[in-house]
This record gives sequence, C-alpha cells and structure tokens, in this order.
Amino acid sequence: MRLVVRLLINAVALWLTTLILSPHVAVLPFAPGGTLETVLTYLLLAVIFGVVNGVIGNLIRIVAFPLYILTLGLIALIVNGLLLLIVSWISGLIGFGLTIESFWWGVLGALVLGVISWLIGILLRPIIGKPKSR
Repeated sequence: MRLVVRLLINAVALWLTTLILSPHVAVLPFAPGGTLETVLTYLLLAVIFGVVNGVIGNLIRIVAFPLYILTLGLIALIVNGLLLLIVSWISGLIGFGLTIESFWWGVLGALVLGVISWLIGILLRPIIGKPKSR
C-alpha cells in the first residue's frame, strides 16, 4: 500500500514540477489525447523514477559517500539532478516522457520535485500512517 501511495506522490510531485518549471522541464504524453494518457504517462515516469532512484541512486550515493561528507550533503543536489536526467534519457528511449532543457534545469527540477514530494508526504502522513517497526 505504501508503495502505491509513494508512486502517486511522486507522480503528482512530477506533475507540479513540470507546471512550475514549464517549458524547461516538460512531459510529453505517450499518445496524443486526453487526460488518461497524460495521467498514465506521469505514473509510468514515477515508476521509472523510483527504479532509477532505488537502483542507480543508491549505488551513486554509496560510491560518492566521501563527497557527501566533504560537501556537507550539497552534492545531493547534483546527484538528484543527474538521476532526473537519467529518467529523461530512459523515457526518451521509450519514445515519450520527460524532457529537460539542460543539466542545471535538471538540478532545479530535482530540487523542486524533492521539496514538493516532501510536502505532499507530510500532508499525507496521517493517512499513510507510520511504518511498523520490526
């Protein structure tokens, strides 16, 4: 259940990010048409983002751990921007999805995406509930 809610939070946060940073960060739906195609595109992008963040992001964070310490965590902005560009590249290979104008727009997009998903997560925390300790 938490995975589905997290997926929806990321999809909504990505949608709001593209609204805020339009035309520099945009999403092209997989088919021209209505709202359903656009919503499915955002959900697919949220899945891609989750996989990239979970696999590649964790690997980069482990390898770059000394840089995180040296920069007091500021390198996370660059890493998150890079991960968003990877999502854009993967979705471009599929033929639809996220388009980002440049690396720095990717960094700004990752920052806005992170803040928005954090705020939505705080708002939905009473609904989602705390994770159960084992």
